[in-house]
Amino acid sequence: MTKHSLSLALSALLLGGCVSFAPDYQRPQAPVPATLGQPGAQGAATLDQVAWRDFFADERLRQLVGLALENNRDLRVSALNIERARAQYQIQRADLFPTIGITGSGTAQRLPGDLTATGEPAISRQYSVGVGFSSYELDFFGRIRSLRDVALENYLATEEAQRSARISLVAEVANAWFTLAADRERLKLARETLESRKSSYDLTRRSFEAGVSSAQDALQARTSLESARADVATYSAQVAQDQNALRLIVGAEVSAGLLPEQLSLEVTRMAELPAGLSSELLQQRPDILQSERSLRAANANIGAARAAYFPSITLTGSAGTASASLGGLFESGSGTWSFMPQINLPIFDMGRRSANVEVAEADRDIAIAQYERAVQSAFREVADVLAERATLGERLDARGEQTAASSESLKLADIRYRSGVDSYLSVLDAQRTLYASQLELIAARAAQASNTVNLYKVFGGGWQ
Repeated sequence: MTKHSLSLALSALLLGGCVSFAPDYQRPQAPVPATLGQPGAQGAATLDQVAWRDFFADERLRQLVGLALENNRDLRVSALNIERARAQYQIQRADLFPTIGITGSGTAQRLPGDLTATGEPAISRQYSVGVGFSSYELDFFGRIRSLRDVALENYLATEEAQRSARISLVAEVANAWFTLAADRERLKLARETLESRKSSYDLTRRSFEAGVSSAQDALQARTSLESARADVATYSAQVAQDQNALRLIVGAEVSAGLLPEQLSLEVTRMAELPAGLSSELLQQRPDILQSERSLRAANANIGAARAAYFPSITLTGSAGTASASLGGLFESGSGTWSFMPQINLPIFDMGRRSANVEVAEADRDIAIAQYERAVQSAFREVADVLAERATLGERLDARGEQTAASSESLKLADIRYRSGVDSYLSVLDAQRTLYASQLELIAARAAQASNTVNLYKVFGGGWQ
């Protein structure tokens, strides 16, 4: 290869990829209010990104979450999707560079009509060895670089998707754990209620046999007893189902030592949120970042579609040695080289390139709408969690007072029944009211635990 040809080829390689027709990326304005939460809410100092190990207070729950992150099959699929996207990005990035290889060949051909001095048919032989590259496209107009950027953004989007999956899994494990704790408390309450109603039924039955109370009182006590027995069976099945659900989420067997005995109000060791949080925090959620990465990929794809309007230039070149005999391959004067540039510019394609640009621009507009929708959905999720959180304390306090009042009412009803002032129906009503109040108190405590877990989730695994 001459010095002039070599210089030309190197200059073309260096100039490749100097132009891009992708639009300048601008993050869309978030179509949500500037702040989150309710003004005037009490709070403490803000926190940087909170890790789940620092968020949850119970050590058993932390161990269970760690077990789920190691064994959950959905999370394993997310990790494999990242590996796949990384490989696709590496494939696309490789197109920016020439593929260089060594080739060797040998041919033998009989020439019709040619004879040797001995009268034998003449055979022509040719051997060659060379190194070079084939059909390397010079990226003058940024087509390959835009496609590389598309692959890169898709790869980064899968990483954000895995982060989102991890956060969702952490929240799912915690919610399942607290659901099991609440149902265990309900089962415990149902069993205590069953024992209490057994005692009441036995007392009422003996009173009826002694002629002190009516048959209706005994039947009403029996009805209340059977209702409690049915609740015990219902909650026993629910606890078993909760354990099955937890085992599926974790992806492995869960030892009894990691299961909750009762519902604790100490869900997290973190301080309360401060008032007036900026809605810009939502842009750090992995699902929002994933949507933005997809938008960036669609934006880069426009550059690839626009670059198709311009010529594509490909190079093929090689240098090596050739000889009619194997022994002469590396002798002086056997060197060979070739350099074959090619340019291609479609003249008429029935509007195919224009349509491709329109499709790419429409995909970009769709990605913008999806990004804005993701931001709006995230804002709604955060607003709902904070709205519920603002009333949970009052709700929990009210249920506690209701349960205390129901307990006193049952004591008074029992005294009045034993004194002959009221019928046994008033005792049954007081028992049902207390039982319902106790269940509602458990539900309120479970809602508070779930709200705390959802707070971790909607802020993307923490907040700033």
